Amino acid sequence: MLIDAHAQLDSQNNSAAIPAEEKKDADNPSLDIKPLNNVGISNKKDDKVNGLSVPSNTNIVIENEDFSMFNEEFANPAELFQKQLKNNLRMKDDLETKQYGNTTNQFLGDFTTKALYIKVVYRDHEYFDGDRIRVFVNDDVYKPNILLESDYKGFKLDLLEGFNKIDFQALNQGTSGPNTAEFQVIDDAGNIISSNRWNLATGVKASIMIIKE
Repeated sequence: MLIDAHAQLDSQNNSAAIPAEEKKDADNPSLDIKPLNNVGISNKKDDKVNGLSVPSNTNIVIENEDFSMFNEEFANPAELFQKQLKNNLRMKDDLETKQYGNTTNQFLGDFTTKALYIKVVYRDHEYFDGDRIRVFVNDDVYKPNILLESDYKGFKLDLLEGFNKIDFQALNQGTSGPNTAEFQVIDDAGNIISSNRWNLATGVKASIMIIKE
């Protein structure tokens, strides 16, 4: 005898749920994993999630970092533009200095010595093109007109106690420009106190200070 169970259940507007049989693996009981719903992590040593121990010092920190097309140093595009502009201006200044010479007076350092006198020698450090200079010592004209040549030439200077300022002023820029020179300051024992170069526009000075102790 057949019974239409489906029709009978529908007529009573009832439904029946048939529980699913949970099958456990006797050889591996750890596979009995329950759903994880809002599991909290505390500082207790016996905290467990689904039967697995969780370290008590577990700390999970997720930081949101904003994405930027610029690196951290130049987060503002205007700063990047300003740096590029400064670099371009610096390159332009270097090129103009090489072509036309420094247009502001140059201080090339101060030096201390116990020497009684010094020798100051100079030459055109590029090629001979007619560069001329005037030398001042403590603001007084010491050598009014010197032609810079390919070989060193110069003068001896007796030092005063204290400060001895020496200025080299460019009188012209030769035939190629700027006024270019290399010089050395040598003490009475033959030691080089200072060695440097200049690239000057006409009328500009390069200065050093010799301090006698």
